[in-house]
Amino acid sequence: MAFKCDICGKGPRAGSRIVRHGLEKRKGGIGLHTTAVTKRRFLPNLQTVRVQENGGVRTRRVCSGCLKAGKIVKA
Repeated sequence: MAFKCDICGKGPRAGSRIVRHGLEKRKGGIGLHTTAVTKRRFLPNLQTVRVQENGGVRTRRVCSGCLKAGKIVKA
């Protein structure tokens, strides 16, 4: 099963984890320097919800945005 919202299709997004070292300029240093950049994934906030669909009840994985927007009817 894919890690996606069953309503809007929102899925994982790619991004970076950035490690910085040094003392900030405003604290009297020479500034922060990037020392490492590694890939990471930003995952959607998926919730398992029982949803009413076509006169029946099904379990769906729905993102919190769709829940807040009222795009589903909870069972």
